[in-house]
Amino acid sequence: MPIELATQYLPYVDEMFAAESKKSLLTNQDFSWDGAATVKVYKISTAAMNDYGRSGPAQGNWSRYGEVLGLDASTETLTLSRDRSFTFAIDKLDEDETKRQMQAASALARQLREVVMPEVDAWVYAQMCARAGNKPAAKALTAGNIYAEIIKGSNALDNAEAPDAGRVLLITPDTYLLMKQAKDIVMETDIGTDMRLRGVISNLDGLTVIRVPANRVPEGFGFLIAHPVATVAPTKLADYKIHQNPPGISGSLVEGRVNYDAFVLGNKAGGLYYQAIQ
Repeated sequence: MPIELATQYLPYVDEMFAAESKKSLLTNQDFSWDGAATVKVYKISTAAMNDYGRSGPAQGNWSRYGEVLGLDASTETLTLSRDRSFTFAIDKLDEDETKRQMQAASALARQLREVVMPEVDAWVYAQMCARAGNKPAAKALTAGNIYAEIIKGSNALDNAEAPDAGRVLLITPDTYLLMKQAKDIVMETDIGTDMRLRGVISNLDGLTVIRVPANRVPEGFGFLIAHPVATVAPTKLADYKIHQNPPGISGSLVEGRVNYDAFVLGNKAGGLYYQAIQ
């Protein structure tokens, strides 16, 4: 007779890899949506410079400072559009008979790590790329041209008068591979432990380099240079609950809801440079 071999199930779950979110390094939380779904931000115009009329006002003006102009005040409307949710149940016997590897708390943590966080990141990065103030034509990136293209991006932010300090270079593993092969690129890898824990891998010409998985950026993504002041990425509500033995279920019911969005401010869009690839 054949021998019936034993099968043993270990109290271990083969978890999927999931990268931590890095969007906080590229965006800001400057505005509050508490008590409202929409925030309006003013944009105020400025006045042109004139030649001072030292010997008297210019013809048609009563002021030696020039024509007195009024300032315009327009608004940007920022309305949160992403109101997302999930729910699942874990039967009480399923939890017991899997050696408690299907516990609600660990399942919720897995849901946040593998589903919620990647979705939020992908939405934020997509908005930044779509609304970047600098979007050159898509081109092929190679080890021979990657450094020159990154420098062009820094130059565009310089001309837009974006702040020098705090600029971030967002890349994928494929772009990082090109950078490692480029002869002209020497990256500073002397990064503090606290920054490495937040996802920073190096510095390049004053840019903090951050690497994210390709599935969190738009298709055809090459790289993005961003200053955090350009993008507001609020999460107004992040509500996650575990109900024990609710009506109709013997076990745990897990529910979650997250209300979030990303907005590129019109006057600060020049602080974003997005290079797509062919």
